Amino acid sequence: MNPENIQPTGQIKPSPADVNALISLYSAQRYPELENQARLLIGQHPNSGLLWKLLAASLQMQGKDTLPAFQKTAELMPGDAEAHLNLGMALQECGQLDSAVASYRRALDINPGLVEAHYNLGNVLWELVRLEEAVTSYRNALRINPNVAVIHSNLSSTLQELGLLDDAIASCRRALELQPDLAVVRSNLLGLLNCSSRHTPSYCLAEARKYGQMVAGKVTSRFSAWQCAARPERLRVGMVSGDLHNHPVGYFLESLLANLDPARVELIAYTFDVHVDELTTRIKPRFAAWKPLYSLSDEAAARLIHADGVHVLLDLSGHTANNRLPIFAWKPAPVQASWLGDFATTGVAEMDYLLADETGVPEVQRKYFTETVWYLPDTRLCFTAPEVDLPVASLPALNNGYITFGSFQRLTKVGDEVLAAWGRILGALPAAKLRWQCKQLGDPAVAVQFVERLRQHGIDPARVAMHGAATREAYLGAHAEVDMLLDTFPFPGGTTTCEALWMGVPTLTLAGDTLLARQGASLLTAAGLGEWVAASVAEYIAKAVVLSGDLPRLATLRAGLREQVSVSPLFDAKRFAHNFEAALWGMWQAHTRNDPSTPSELLAAARD
Repeated sequence: MNPENIQPTGQIKPSPADVNALISLYSAQRYPELENQARLLIGQHPNSGLLWKLLAASLQMQGKDTLPAFQKTAELMPGDAEAHLNLGMALQECGQLDSAVASYRRALDINPGLVEAHYNLGNVLWELVRLEEAVTSYRNALRINPNVAVIHSNLSSTLQELGLLDDAIASCRRALELQPDLAVVRSNLLGLLNCSSRHTPSYCLAEARKYGQMVAGKVTSRFSAWQCAARPERLRVGMVSGDLHNHPVGYFLESLLANLDPARVELIAYTFDVHVDELTTRIKPRFAAWKPLYSLSDEAAARLIHADGVHVLLDLSGHTANNRLPIFAWKPAPVQASWLGDFATTGVAEMDYLLADETGVPEVQRKYFTETVWYLPDTRLCFTAPEVDLPVASLPALNNGYITFGSFQRLTKVGDEVLAAWGRILGALPAAKLRWQCKQLGDPAVAVQFVERLRQHGIDPARVAMHGAATREAYLGAHAEVDMLLDTFPFPGGTTTCEALWMGVPTLTLAGDTLLARQGASLLTAAGLGEWVAASVAEYIAKAVVLSGDLPRLATLRAGLREQVSVSPLFDAKRFAHNFEAALWGMWQAHTRNDPSTPSELLAAARD
């Protein structure tokens, strides 16, 4: 007997014939048979790492739990980099992120040139919000193989989280050079362009049209006839979203759903959301049907929606993460509209409308949308008050003797222009401080780098209190430590602005020249705080100094702000639901009558 065929326990290795038979089953995609045969042979050769590896492969292809098999494989094959790579992926899938990091690093100790290990390590570090380390891992992978589009794409997303927009855009463009047909990456690029102040609305519109042309090119047979009732007593309205949980989309959607008239509107949720939480549980009964799309291709999803006879199909994502905009290119519903999740044109020609308000999209800016802009009265958004029992705290400056500005924006939104403005504000108010909280600042490496950015803009880091992520209740409670928020630009806050108002804290915002850049202006106007909107950087700085200088006025505003905003259009869900229903019916009437009238005229007629 050849000693090389003896395992440490004395068990004989499986024969080459047995191994080849298992490999043949894998190649033939006969995974259940492979699993059974591998288990039988493991009974005879329990210390064969190769058999455990093949068993793990069969389980993986069947969607079964692979972790025990990959753990055994790595134990029996400690010098096999791929075994540790596979174990890392299994651990990551199970949410054991720190253990996954250790497995990937072990794989790289054995084989430093293993691209997949560098890439997967970057992914898990991103999940752990260890962003600087994630960037290093992605760049290590690209040094070995610079021609993998998905690595450039993930690097781009990480750079965006760090607020390095120019670098993020460059990485995104490189990914598209390598793989031009990646709709997700082109969608990400549009999001980046809209966040940057370097690109004109016309340029962003042209880039959005490229996206629309790309997804339209993948449609084999666009629908031109539909199965919905021509004269319905109530409209069947589909909502396509991956954010029907504790997410800004959910926060703005919940109160609307509770106030829509089920006699006029029947709702169907088309969700590609794997998250389920208490908000999901609360809103799910508001829908007549709840249909997951995450396992369906764009074509299959479009055919499902078409078969449901939907009158109006709403996209709640735009170009935000994990959107399903390509479904809309199939035109599964006669009327399609984008609303809520994003603040820019989709570029999809088959998207008929985008819902907005006149503060967010002044008449002169309607030309920057491929969609017809349909105006909602008062506001395009209505916020659901947090279900957290936290009273409004008194103005902290009264006890502190100085103003504390606040920001809860992620670094993505904070460019050099923003820091320069904040530096000038703090320079004009030598006693003032800034409290900043976002998840990225929980990464020590990021915080160190950010301190250097503060210094570059003349901001003493000693005047800035930096905090990482917190629970929603703790985050809301943190408003007791700030007197007013300084908004970011050209990408202002949305949910954070509304939550701050509820906690008695006003936001100073700067109105730009896009729907996104005017988001803060729209929200504050709807809340009755028009004086907190600046039209230029100079006015923004001047208003910060003036508004923060009148403490009695700030204290009075704070004490009554929750009551004020609760009856404003921004929180009045019944009023908003009425307007929203009118918009849905108005868009449907425009379709059925093929009416050339403008949407605003139709809406006025519907109200009359």
